[in-house]
Amino acid sequence: MFKSANPFAEMDLTKVMSGFKVPGLNVEALVNTQRKNFEAMAAANQLAIEGFQAVARRQGDIVREAIEAMTKAGQEMANASQTPDARVAKQAELAKVGYEKTLSNLRELSEMMVKSNSEAFGVINKRVTEALDEVKHSVVNGKANGKHR
Repeated sequence: MFKSANPFAEMDLTKVMSGFKVPGLNVEALVNTQRKNFEAMAAANQLAIEGFQAVARRQGDIVREAIEAMTKAGQEMANASQTPDARVAKQAELAKVGYEKTLSNLRELSEMMVKSNSEAFGVINKRVTEALDEVKHSVVNGKANGKHR
């Protein structure tokens, strides 16, 4: 049988918490709220991990592309038939292209990270809003103390 790495994953918190009788506390609602909070955090973490992996893959692609470009540039610069002025002009052009490509890559990676962080934050933000609505609803309906009006 598969055993979870998290010893609390298989624990039924409703049963555990039902042993604690606290006047004015709806244990079932509290456990349900915490379950939803944990689910939201897990989803946000998964989005963050996927975003990190996407950025890391893209960085690998960028490094590969840069090595290919440097190899090609080195071969072009090795052309002995160019005059010194032509070589200097070629070096300047290669430096300009390399700089512009670096800026483009940095912008792309930055946008990827912002998107990933926004998605993860969106999950958490949604859950916080839901949790506050749940508390408001419970209080308005008299459920905060475990009683229904």
